[in-house]
Amino acid sequence: MKIGTGLNYASDFHEAVDRIVDLEAAGADQVWVSEAYSVDAVSRVGYLAAATKTMEIGTGILNVYSRTAAAIAQTAAGCDMVSRGRFILGLGASGPQVVEGFHGVPYEKPVRRIREYIDITRMALRREKLVYDGGAVQLPLPEGAGTGLGKPLKLINHPVRSEIPIWWASLMPLAVRDTARMADGWIPTAFLPEHLQTVWGEPLAKGMADRPAELGTLDISKGAMVAIGDNLVGEAADRILDGARPGTALYWGGMGARDKNFYNSIARQQGYDAEAERIQDLYFDGRKAEAAAEVPRDFLERGNLVGPESVVKERLALWKECGITSINVSLPGGNSVETMAKLRSLVEDV
Repeated sequence: MKIGTGLNYASDFHEAVDRIVDLEAAGADQVWVSEAYSVDAVSRVGYLAAATKTMEIGTGILNVYSRTAAAIAQTAAGCDMVSRGRFILGLGASGPQVVEGFHGVPYEKPVRRIREYIDITRMALRREKLVYDGGAVQLPLPEGAGTGLGKPLKLINHPVRSEIPIWWASLMPLAVRDTARMADGWIPTAFLPEHLQTVWGEPLAKGMADRPAELGTLDISKGAMVAIGDNLVGEAADRILDGARPGTALYWGGMGARDKNFYNSIARQQGYDAEAERIQDLYFDGRKAEAAAEVPRDFLERGNLVGPESVVKERLALWKECGITSINVSLPGGNSVETMAKLRSLVEDV
């Protein structure tokens, strides 16, 4: 099981990079760079490539509406070049609020678009001429759609790797099915591993049935807060877990319309139907603190790694058994380097 951590857009960038370098030395395998509607992820990937030595560096995520398919392929090849073969291309669809509000692009055919972007990226990395007749992407532009001067082109440079790992951030059944069918890794959000099969078992099985053998096992990432110590029980654990309440309430309550919130839907499928409805009601009423207070402690406890070593190790074993191959951790409070080293030791014992 690999250990990753995140570089978000809220902290001081250079301080965060120094911390990531220290975490790499303590045993971190991956760093994921978020983007949303903040500064771009790609420039930060390049900086991290120069600052680190062994970590894989992934985008978590680039949305497929903000760049053309060929630009995504160029980005993957470039980031892999500057990192000497350590790049992971994390893709996703984001949502209508960001895509239409920030990028000014219609939020259409998200699953098809990601499928086609993956196809085209792999074609480009193999240095094939980009000829593609898809439902979302046509290369070159068809007759009548432009000047008519476009012609099939291939990537000029030879990429460091012709097969760069592509991970797909997906939640809903059709997207999860296609993730299992064609991506190297899967980035779900706000989920409990013990519900992996009950919520996503069917789409995963359908996708895996059509998965090419050469892709190998589907990597699966799990996000988690990590705090390890014999004192982290009861109220002491609550103080750590409470840090995840505002973010969880935001996702369950505010990430989308009342009738189209993917995260709220997943929470309901994981057994939190009443809580998800209550949190959404409070969030739409502007009562965010009350919404955060309604996030079930049980969800926070099962979804994170907070507690004595024995508890964390037990949960890691369960996650590994459920198919988790990578954990993307945040390290609140205390000495993050020391916590990473402890986690590295526990992961190796599982």
